[in-house]
Amino acid sequence: MEYSIRQVTAEDYDAIYELWQSSEQTVRALNPVDDSREGIVRYLRRNPNTCFAAADGNRIIGVILSGHDGRRGIIHHLCVHPRLPP
Repeated sequence: MEYSIRQVTAEDYDAIYELWQSSEQTVRALNPVDDSREGIVRYLRRNPNTCFAAADGNRIIGVILSGHDGRRGIIHHLCVHPRLPP
């Protein structure tokens, strides 16, 4: 499988949310405020250079949302599609 890695933008929200829905563990972990479109846009404004998506063409197959407090780094979301083609 060929894929590319790129920074996440606010325009990716729908594709990321669809990816999150593909995993039962992720669905249970979602927060209706912080993981809403508005919450993720705020998060990306605070952390514009630390969030990445793996894409197979236009389809997001993995995402990592991470940030920092100036000293420590934190991974808030890490999700890879559970049923990737070989």
